[in-house]
Amino acid sequence: MIVVTDGSRILGLGDLGVHGIGIAVGKLDLYVAAAGINPQRVLPVMIDVGTNNEKLLKDPMYLGLQQRRLEDDEYISVIDEFMEAVYTRWPHVIVQFEDFQSKWAFKLLERYRYTNRMFNDDVQGTAGVAIAGLLGAVRAQGRPMIDFPKMKIVVTGAGSAGIGVLNAARKTMARMLGNTETAFDSAQSQFWVVDAQGLITEGRENIDPEAQPFARKTKEMERQGLKEGATLVEVVREVKPDVLLGLSAVGGLFSKEVLEAMKGSTSTRPAIFAMSNPTKNAECTPQDAFSILGENMIFASGSPFKNVEFGNGQIGHCNQGNNMYLFPGIGLGTLLSGAPIVSDGMLQAASECLAAYMSEEEVLQGIIYPPISRIRDITKSIAAAVIKEAIEEDLVGGYREMDARELQKLSEEELMEYVENNMWSPEYPTLVYKDD
Repeated sequence: MIVVTDGSRILGLGDLGVHGIGIAVGKLDLYVAAAGINPQRVLPVMIDVGTNNEKLLKDPMYLGLQQRRLEDDEYISVIDEFMEAVYTRWPHVIVQFEDFQSKWAFKLLERYRYTNRMFNDDVQGTAGVAIAGLLGAVRAQGRPMIDFPKMKIVVTGAGSAGIGVLNAARKTMARMLGNTETAFDSAQSQFWVVDAQGLITEGRENIDPEAQPFARKTKEMERQGLKEGATLVEVVREVKPDVLLGLSAVGGLFSKEVLEAMKGSTSTRPAIFAMSNPTKNAECTPQDAFSILGENMIFASGSPFKNVEFGNGQIGHCNQGNNMYLFPGIGLGTLLSGAPIVSDGMLQAASECLAAYMSEEEVLQGIIYPPISRIRDITKSIAAAVIKEAIEEDLVGGYREMDARELQKLSEEELMEYVENNMWSPEYPTLVYKDD
């Protein structure tokens, strides 16, 4: 397992250059702890292509290349060379891309995902965890997950995380509706995307190509009573969404006025997802949300917050949508399936498995993510779901002594056992000291 970064967009910290290696090391620690990947078979990689951080460029103690970042074809050629070298040396390796700046995150993902066993955690992992939470919010309303395509979702932020969530959520809805062209159009119409300039509409100039499919049509806006560049408050008031999803990295964006507007939601249990990290970048705190919307709402965040206690003994659960829930299971499942790629279906299977992991009683209490203490069991279930989907898509290639045909014959119980048997555990022999 390899986790690679170029240090260009470290969460909440920006361009750290070679100091970004700590992120790759940390993610691999989680692969070892959660997925049972043998620590002797992981490799953190930092690709040093320079830095645009002025402070680092002037720091005589900086260990990396003190030059501006490579751009365009020069940059691509370095990443191409890395990918070719890695898969020549380790043909079955899985590469997780981490903390690449938005302008490269999508391009590199599209460049390699159909030919290599790789995925981007910031784009696909974040999206998967958010979708699992959204599916959990559907369950919390006492509805089946198949009702997800009926949800109205207002999204703030159109960076790599925001667009990643939008694309994955649209695909999930479309798959539930039958994966036709009409299904995609129907799914697309359930999202309203707001960035720093307001609601993204087709009339706006220089729209990011990645955000273009989600731009609202002018006639549609007129019917809804929205104007060009409508603010977040105006959009929430008019749309009356089921979910307000924050991926903006703007702390406090969900102001009192915005949360008050969410009171008009047509949902029986509106959901607030303040997913930006770190804590200071969270769009709102759980205290803010519960105090205005009441104890019946669903709250999720990217950073950890304490639960909110109400005077009547009720608890407002603060669900942390941590990527740790998904990426170890996706990596482990892909490895053990022998699939040549990480397909959209495999990613969706991981999200649906996480959403279904909670009991009915827990979900109705507003708990949509399980406690981290269960992470090994969660990862095992997700890895099995990923393998099962790979079998259905005819992508399995087998792993070590388990060939594809044998893998396809396994029952669900045997599949779980297969995953567990291939998870490394930190069990060491007891040392006995004898006195001389």
